[in-house]
Amino acid sequence: MDDDGVFKALADSGRRALLDALFVRDGQSVQSLCAVLPSMTRFGVMKHIGVLEAANLVTAQRHGRTKLHFLNPIPIGRIADRWISKYAQPYTRALLDLADDLERPSA
Repeated sequence: MDDDGVFKALADSGRRALLDALFVRDGQSVQSLCAVLPSMTRFGVMKHIGVLEAANLVTAQRHGRTKLHFLNPIPIGRIADRWISKYAQPYTRALLDLADDLERPSA
């Protein structure tokens, strides 16, 4: 897995908006994804989709003359497991333990 490619893809707000749109309704054409970024040209949207495909965040399938794009959430899940969960978990556990101690009635 290429973490750098995934981070690069997620670094752009336009690409995140495309991923959000595919999360809401998977299997969209370039034409429908262009509506997500109305100030951008079709070519610009296609370049963003290319970056997302290179990072394996989006896959494409042809249906007749139409090419549909689908969200692949696995790379984001791996990033979360690798870079977020392991760092957040000890602090989260400590805060939950502190909250339990503070909320426990004193004897």
